[in-house]
Amino acid sequence: MEILGATLRVCVDDIETAIPFYERLAGGRALRFERGGVEVAAVGCFLLMSGPAAELDVLRRVAATIAVQDVEEAGRVLAEMGADIIAGPVPTPVGRNLIARHPDGAVYEYADRRS
Repeated sequence: MEILGATLRVCVDDIETAIPFYERLAGGRALRFERGGVEVAAVGCFLLMSGPAAELDVLRRVAATIAVQDVEEAGRVLAEMGADIIAGPVPTPVGRNLIARHPDGAVYEYADRRS
């Protein structure tokens, strides 16, 4: 499994106010989409999320998003290493993802850009 990078997950109250700050900080434009009633903006290494409190409470449990070449391979490797695959792989607007709980209890999203 090759890790390509990581994205910091940031829950915000007002995504419209947060986007210009993070665009300037990261030096790029936001890629926006919605998923499950949550507004999302990817800006550089930041993933901004805004929406209903119940949805954000669930999203806050995931420490970070880790980009990988192939989510299915990541799932196999993680399982072999003792991680629990909580969800996925499932399609996303830009590829696929899965959620895994590591043996230490930390929860991460793993994502690729495959269709």
